[in-house]
Amino acid sequence: MSAIDNDLLANLGLTREPSPAEKGKDRLGQGDFLELMTTQLENQDPFQPMESGEFLGQLAQFGTVSGIEDLQKSFQDLTGSVYSGQALQAAGLVDREVMVPVEMSIVDPAQGQWGAAELPSSTSDLVVGVYDASGALVRRMALGPQEAGLTEFRWDGRDESGEVAPAGVYEFRAETRDAGRTEALEMFLASRVESVSLGNRDGSLTLTVQGLGEIDFSKVRRIG
Repeated sequence: MSAIDNDLLANLGLTREPSPAEKGKDRLGQGDFLELMTTQLENQDPFQPMESGEFLGQLAQFGTVSGIEDLQKSFQDLTGSVYSGQALQAAGLVDREVMVPVEMSIVDPAQGQWGAAELPSSTSDLVVGVYDASGALVRRMALGPQEAGLTEFRWDGRDESGEVAPAGVYEFRAETRDAGRTEALEMFLASRVESVSLGNRDGSLTLTVQGLGEIDFSKVRRIG
């Protein structure tokens, strides 16, 4: 662009981004610097030699910058390797069962539902209740005394009368009953992974789990 065009832009209150070629004109690469230093050394006055300390210091700075660029490239290569490894891991999760911290699930009673309750300490009476979308109790399962840890259960899809419940959304609640005191517990439900999404920036995994929706992989408690 000519000087007249630049003046016209200035009068209009506008500015122009320099082109990549123009941006590169004010940058001195390591090769350019070595060539400049060699030329000056060849043409210096032998009776008044130039001070080489400054040249050597600047050369060391170029070496540092070059090392940082190599390190950044190594980190980029490492990130790519980790990303590829996570992609392979994600592919291996499809069609496998995972257990995640949720209480509600879309259940096909013909297939039933299995899950687990987290017990912070042992209990003399663990109870798991199954409730329908309206909050009505469908089934009460007494699991008796249990040790601390993750205690699994399975609902066979039947109500208290033994009839198969209709398909729909069900809520699962677990509680302990000791010495007249009731304590609610954290609930985990399990289902099949339908698909996996790999984050574009942070590499995080998001699972689409049948009946449970989208779940962050970091929340998975167990893989079946």
